[in-house]
Amino acid sequence: VQLQASGGGLVQAGGSLRLACAVSGRTFSNYGMAWFRQAPGKEREFVAGIKWGGYSPYYVDSVKGRFTISRYNVKNTVLLQMNCLKPEDTAVYFCAADRDGLVRQVVYEYDYWGQGTLVTVSS
Repeated sequence: VQLQASGGGLVQAGGSLRLACAVSGRTFSNYGMAWFRQAPGKEREFVAGIKWGGYSPYYVDSVKGRFTISRYNVKNTVLLQMNCLKPEDTAVYFCAADRDGLVRQVVYEYDYWGQGTLVTVSS
């Protein structure tokens, strides 16, 4: 299984970006999917996740109301729409997959990881 994240870039505060994670493999629909981020000098943190069925998305409090996670099982893709971006959202964003179909907020629970895409929000 391979995950390929894309969509990062430089944006001004208040702007929007949409990240995409393309997943290889025929069992994508069974995976729980999540986005994590890691800012310079900080630990990787959970941002948002969505279960295998596409229901009950979860968000860290700091992005609730601004970010939306969605998945398209037909296209083996999970998206993260990020609106009202803030400088503190600046980080490398990683997508991750859980074979059990769940969403968990700890790094070591995930089985597969993408390479990361850099999001920079200027003030």
